[in-house]
Amino acid sequence: MKISCQQQRARGFAVIIALVAITLLSIMAGALAISMKVESQIAQNANDGEKLLWVARGGVERACWILAQEPPGPSSLQQIWAGGPGVGPETNGPLTGITLDNFPVGEGSVSLKMVEQESKININAADTELLHQVLTVMGVDAGDISVVSDSILDWIDTDDAPHPAGAETDYYQGEVPAYNAKNAPMDDLQELQFVKGVTPLMFTGGTAGDPNSPFKHHKLGFGNGPGQPEDYPFGLRDVFTPYSNGKININTAGTNVLQLLPGMDTPTLEGIVTMRESIGGPTGDGVITSLGQLQSVVSNPQALQQMSRYLTVRGDTYEVTATARVGATEREFIAVIYRNGNNTSVVSFHAK
Repeated sequence: MKISCQQQRARGFAVIIALVAITLLSIMAGALAISMKVESQIAQNANDGEKLLWVARGGVERACWILAQEPPGPSSLQQIWAGGPGVGPETNGPLTGITLDNFPVGEGSVSLKMVEQESKININAADTELLHQVLTVMGVDAGDISVVSDSILDWIDTDDAPHPAGAETDYYQGEVPAYNAKNAPMDDLQELQFVKGVTPLMFTGGTAGDPNSPFKHHKLGFGNGPGQPEDYPFGLRDVFTPYSNGKININTAGTNVLQLLPGMDTPTLEGIVTMRESIGGPTGDGVITSLGQLQSVVSNPQALQQMSRYLTVRGDTYEVTATARVGATEREFIAVIYRNGNNTSVVSFHAK
């Protein structure tokens, strides 16, 4: 039987159509498989996200329990909440053997890092003298110190009357985009970047100079010379906090913060650090239990009185970083815990 050319062409065309159809179906099947995989992954991520949230929240509750178990009296970096070895009753009480790292919660695990906010200066409680001291030690130009200090005070006070070098809403309405002065306490330290006179480097610390330059600018005295880039040994974010009881804990504050206290000098700072880390007064555990103990390292009674206005030996406010893990997924959450005696409360909680 002979097959005509026309029949051969028809069969060839049918084969091509079949191949195209198979290819299209394969593509559609592959796209469907990918779509299903993506949808499954999205669902899994959402499920893991919910689990991470509750694992982190469980970690924060653990932090509350740890803080509530701490003995009354001074708080210090020697204590278990700070990752220290523990002092006094801690070593024989319910906190014995407690770890802050990678402990199980539900289907995951969590690690905690707690920072006492009384180790920093409360931006909402800082007065003109303290703000000037901070800005001077940072090396802010003398002509900018009053501008920044007065503008910070204007940002957090409740009135619309500017300080002599400060700024209220009428100034910020001239910015692009325009905004209002808050006229209320700061809730987030990022607000400082909206305040008149505060530069990005002033907030973060560091220098605008080329880090790869073989010739570094050397600072002579305070401030920056004409044409010299900003250069700060630390930033406002390193020494301030919007949350605390308003005092600075002599036991937990770092040297960057302690050096900012009015009346502080180098010998006094060194004496306080030595007392805190090796002597600790009569207890010998490195914990300063009373501001009266500072008399042995502060030779000037007026300086001691000046510093004592800003100091305490106990903290009440803690920023907790909870790193939650579920399977291979990890996420950080931030909480702020306030402690009143043996009672604790979570005042904020959010993903980082």
